[in-house]
Amino acid sequence: MTEPPSRAALVAGPDAETHELIDRLVAVALRGLPRMQVDGEFVFTLRGVPDGAGGWRTEPAGRSLRYAAITALGVQRLGPYEQSAVLAGGDLTGLTGRLVARLDETSSLGDKALITWAAAATGHEMLPWALERLEHADTGGAVFTVDAAWVLSALAAARDAGADAEAHYERARRRLVDGAGQGGLYSHQVGGTGLVPGYRAHVGCFADQVYPIQALARAGDPEAVKLAGIAADRIVAAQGDGGQWWWHYDARTGGVVEGFPVYSVHQHAMAPMALLDLAEAGGPDHTAAIRRGLHWMVRPAETDEPMILDELGVTWRKTARADPRKVVRGARAATTGVREGWRVGVLDRVFPPTAVDRECRPYEFGWLLFTWREGS
Repeated sequence: MTEPPSRAALVAGPDAETHELIDRLVAVALRGLPRMQVDGEFVFTLRGVPDGAGGWRTEPAGRSLRYAAITALGVQRLGPYEQSAVLAGGDLTGLTGRLVARLDETSSLGDKALITWAAAATGHEMLPWALERLEHADTGGAVFTVDAAWVLSALAAARDAGADAEAHYERARRRLVDGAGQGGLYSHQVGGTGLVPGYRAHVGCFADQVYPIQALARAGDPEAVKLAGIAADRIVAAQGDGGQWWWHYDARTGGVVEGFPVYSVHQHAMAPMALLDLAEAGGPDHTAAIRRGLHWMVRPAETDEPMILDELGVTWRKTARADPRKVVRGARAATTGVREGWRVGVLDRVFPPTAVDRECRPYEFGWLLFTWREGS
């Protein structure tokens, strides 16, 4: 039987430049991830610092259980040799087992969901216990939208692995299905209110759209896929002329509240990941938008600075406005809360989006591998 084409081949089609770019990004991830581990744990970030010769070097900072779980999801798409290389000689079963053993160390529902998802994806023997701990933590009421989406994705993966978590799955699915705003997009919370200030209750970030699209696609039933398709159509319609996936949206209208920052991980991994999952579930085909987003990585409209540093094994995190107190985002959340679509245009001139955030985090490459590698 003929093997189906890879995701890279489907997205690139006859465009050799796109295919080469995807291969380049995967190679950067494979080079960078081994450098993101300290004493067997994944760091929170690699920060770029001047090397004294006009270039950059990186310094690790912090540790992150969440980023380790996302990395595990990406690494499970690799063959044994590449897994060992990325994990600096370690193995995926061991990494997943260490994550599951730390489930009770975190109070974050999202962290617990990601670890459970990794256990399901890798077929770990501790999956039933992870599912029990996840259900114990998911007590109902308002939750952050990203966490709710990760819970559903974890339970969908567990279902696919043959685990019995049907009642929890149905609750998680219904919470996300009912959580979309009138504009087809998601605000920052579902299942209730009170987690975010009232002036920005209508606002959802890009992650608040992408992870529900992915989770609903992975649920796979017609109602879920239809809702995911509506959200996908909204973010694609709003995509920037330079291929940018914008940052803040109005869940009531589907419009953009504030475009910046533009994150590299959204361009090379998260948007393709969700949109490809949706297409594979029978939803709309947005490969043209995926291609546009990918090419922002080599032709960002906001800067002449390279966003991909091949030898360093990083992609710089984002282009952003130079407003350290997030003045623009706060102002636009407040003004659109008063009147839909109200923008204070002078802010664009005072705070142009020319800053580059020179850091790179493990989850960015975890999602990149999860998106573009097909599995061992």
